[in-house]
Amino acid sequence: MRNEQEVNRAIEQYSDMVRRLCMVYLKNRADMEDIFQNVFLKYVLSSVSFENEEHEKAWFIRVTVNACKDLLKSFFRSRTVSFEEVLDQPAIMPPDNREVLEAVLSLPAKYREVVYLHFYEDYTAPQIGRILGKNVNTVYTILTRAKQMLREKLGGDGYE
Repeated sequence: MRNEQEVNRAIEQYSDMVRRLCMVYLKNRADMEDIFQNVFLKYVLSSVSFENEEHEKAWFIRVTVNACKDLLKSFFRSRTVSFEEVLDQPAIMPPDNREVLEAVLSLPAKYREVVYLHFYEDYTAPQIGRILGKNVNTVYTILTRAKQMLREKLGGDGYE
């Protein structure tokens, strides 16, 4: 593990380069920040000793590029669509469903994932419990609370 001085020096010296590389590959600020943190965390935890400054710079470039490529080919990334892309496709979704989708996506993550799995992917509570590693009764509780939140957001009992 590296000391604080080494880490601060590396961040000062390579942070701009790492950010630029991430933006070239990812074209997304949020993903860039994630990779940036991962690269420097790897550096902190790494015990690699560098022969010279060029070797260290090459290490940062290689680790950054590999992390970006891994993110781009990850299962999660290839199977998701951004919220903006979903909203930009009004022909696919009737206007009232769009309001419901916006309300679902505005829920906290633990509610959103359970609602999504139950209502959009048609999983039962026991199946969701196995997928997420939660007790079945916990899944039922989360679904009940999420429905209540959606009722409040959407204004009434018309949505179920």
